Amino acid sequence: MARLTDPVTVLKGVGPTKAKQFAQLNIYTLQDLICHFPRGYEDRTRLVTIEKLEPNVPACFRAMVMNTPRTSHIRKGLDVTKVQVADHTGRLNLTFFNQKFTTDRLQYGKEYIFYGAVSGDFIGYSMTSPVFEELSSQPVTTWRVLPVYPLTAGLSNASVLKAVRQALAICNPPEEILPPAVRERYGIPDAQRAYYAIHEPSSMEEAELAKKRLIFEEFFIFSAGLSLMRAARAGKKTRPYEKLDMTAFLQALPFQLTGAQSRAIGDIRRDMQQGTPMNRLLQGDVGSGKTMVAAAAAWLAVQNGMQAALMAPTEILAEQHYQSLTKLLEPLGVRLCLLTGSQTPKQKQLVRDAIARAEADLVIGTHALVTDSTVFSRLGLVIADEQHRFGVGQRSALFAKGKDPHLLVMSATPIPRTLSLILYGDLEVSVLDELPPGRQRVDTFLVDESYRARINAVIRKQVQGGNQCFVVCPAVEESEELGIKSATVWAETLQNTVFPDLRVRLLHGQMKGSEKEAAMASFARGEADVLVATTVIEVGVDVPNATLMVIEDADRFGLSQLHQLRGRVGRGQAKSYCILTTANRNPQTVSRLKALCATNDGFKIAEEDLKLRGPGDFFGTRQSGLPVFRVANLSCDLQTLKQAQQASKEWIETEGTAQTPEGVALRQRIGELFRRGEGTIN
Repeated sequence: MARLTDPVTVLKGVGPTKAKQFAQLNIYTLQDLICHFPRGYEDRTRLVTIEKLEPNVPACFRAMVMNTPRTSHIRKGLDVTKVQVADHTGRLNLTFFNQKFTTDRLQYGKEYIFYGAVSGDFIGYSMTSPVFEELSSQPVTTWRVLPVYPLTAGLSNASVLKAVRQALAICNPPEEILPPAVRERYGIPDAQRAYYAIHEPSSMEEAELAKKRLIFEEFFIFSAGLSLMRAARAGKKTRPYEKLDMTAFLQALPFQLTGAQSRAIGDIRRDMQQGTPMNRLLQGDVGSGKTMVAAAAAWLAVQNGMQAALMAPTEILAEQHYQSLTKLLEPLGVRLCLLTGSQTPKQKQLVRDAIARAEADLVIGTHALVTDSTVFSRLGLVIADEQHRFGVGQRSALFAKGKDPHLLVMSATPIPRTLSLILYGDLEVSVLDELPPGRQRVDTFLVDESYRARINAVIRKQVQGGNQCFVVCPAVEESEELGIKSATVWAETLQNTVFPDLRVRLLHGQMKGSEKEAAMASFARGEADVLVATTVIEVGVDVPNATLMVIEDADRFGLSQLHQLRGRVGRGQAKSYCILTTANRNPQTVSRLKALCATNDGFKIAEEDLKLRGPGDFFGTRQSGLPVFRVANLSCDLQTLKQAQQASKEWIETEGTAQTPEGVALRQRIGELFRRGEGTIN
């Protein structure tokens, strides 16, 4: 017997070339292959007679070859093979294009199972290029429930199916990890039956039952992992904070906190006086005031003799936090410092010396905070801004610089509750669902290319009024195949042809880090009128003077990403606008974009985006911490998720430490899932 860890090259017919093709699907081992589940099924189990075939309705039928197939060479690159088949109800002409092999495979007088759709009219019906195979006890593509797999260039569905079938024949599927009581309670089959049935179902009902088992299994593994994380953190102890008076901090604010901000700060105060490390997600829409809540948390840590660290994803955002928090906290006696990668070695060393000697209370920086040379004297609070921009390893590295410090992670991406259960199931959640007074609603419009002259006129009007504009393109370079606007070409067009008298600047992700920072900083200082950019500005510096956002080819973005981009304007006192352009006439696409125009509520938009695009594409790019589920779908399988969470909770309480075969296998699978999703179960 082969082992699950063996490479796919142990299979017959899988050489170096095919192995590379499988690698494109992240399939390297037999376990990867067996866990490459179908994305759907075609029910080809029902056989009909030739007489019962319906036009344009694919079906299976059994028929005998009535003559020797003949191939005609029509022209270069086109061969046509014709043959006639029959059963007791009638005859049917079959035509194959560029499939000369049918001449040898279809033999006169033999019976085959065919699958295809007839076409024609009252003159007669025929069938083009049906799938066929000889009568067999183990059909591969006909007379069965056919699994349909995710594919890549060079790999056909049949080749994947044959490889999976071979892998299941030479090795056992993954071990059972669900306790018998759980399987019995929720009516799900054992692992061996499920893994065979998901690939070789005898019926659609069996396929669905196997799928239910594997969805439950994935959710059970993840939920159990989160429970273990919670249990491990609950066992850690830290000094309860005693100085919790916020009077001085609140009096220093130039405005009154919203109710949501006050509730979030209350949550943090309660966490900090518990004697166990805080693990809290602060989730809020763009402009909801998360930074002020983070400032309150840092103030509490400093008042209790601890240091706080705030890690931002970009230097310009770190500098913005440093400037705004210095104005607020320095008069209160808080010593702040900034640590970024672009500082000179001497500057960085001075900052690091201050941190090590506890001469800095609040340290704001980028990834430079997690380097080995940055040593904290008494780190008590870690704040990660836009946390989904960081790898879990980076967050953990900063967390490890203190002795079980409190953790506050912030996200400006509104996340539906369904998804937050998975992304942040090990964290407590505070939601900022109110915007501070004075925050502008951004009016959003959907237009096509016929409005181009008006769009240009709006841009010019905003600039003449002393304001600035963003123009976002979905691509960096021009692509004839995609037919979408590129930032480089469009910036050149706007500067040289449309607005030669305005200052147009370019910003995209392929630029060097220093160039991107310089371009954004220049725009923030008002040294450019129009910034043409890609989604690199999705998380960026505040530019209160920016009042217009034009998003080209808006159908190329997810709703949540469009909402994030729109959040770059409306941050000042002037009325702000967002214009979405698209040439796409698809009714569903238009309806989706109109949904964005109808609301500025990021949570409503996020729920809609999750329904339409699914969790894998929810953020637009792969985000750290999102688990890689192979079969479960967060937008469809919520009920199964709830069942698995309840079952895993009960397992942790009753058998969590038992060394049963299922328990040992479960812990191993938890480690595999979290490594695959960049998580941690420390």
